[in-house]
Amino acid sequence: MARSKRLFIGLGNPGDTYEGTRHNVGFEVVDRLADQWNVVLRKDSRAMALAGEGRWRGFPVLLAKPQTWMNRSGQAVRHLQRRYGLENRELMVVVDDIYLPVGTLRLRSSGGAGGHNGLQDIIDSLGTNEFPRMRIGVGDAFDRGGQASYVLSPYTPVELEQLMVVLERACNAAKTFVTDGLVTTMNRFNRRNSPIDTS
Repeated sequence: MARSKRLFIGLGNPGDTYEGTRHNVGFEVVDRLADQWNVVLRKDSRAMALAGEGRWRGFPVLLAKPQTWMNRSGQAVRHLQRRYGLENRELMVVVDDIYLPVGTLRLRSSGGAGGHNGLQDIIDSLGTNEFPRMRIGVGDAFDRGGQASYVLSPYTPVELEQLMVVLERACNAAKTFVTDGLVTTMNRFNRRNSPIDTS
């Protein structure tokens, strides 16, 4: 029997200006997975994304970074889902979350956008909020009205140390999602002290 493909969509904004900012943590996860899985991300004009295919432990995987602005991320997700005939449960959207402390990882099977424009556009494009998502905390150390500049700014040195740890956990969670499914992944990685190495 054919093994189910998994599509990982990391959210962010394209261009050097936004590289390394809090809003682009989804891109960071996909880039790491691409390195670990030897997946080459190439421009896909129809999907308006950088995308590539590979395998992990015999399972087919697809990685994508939408190249539209963050608030138009749904176009790429909808196109890739239809092209590969994927069900919503085979997707994993990787997104930053200001409501979680820096370095925190949370996985959910569904839910609202929580004010995140990229996530909201995916919900609107798919017509449902029933799809897995990986939320990575970037904290909320900003004054009232300063959210936009905060998420579009780089990490502090202390935050960078925390980021390195959570990125590794995020990649391990992605691998578990591929091989063992969402429930096992949530049970294992939503705990405070989740595994660092599952290779």
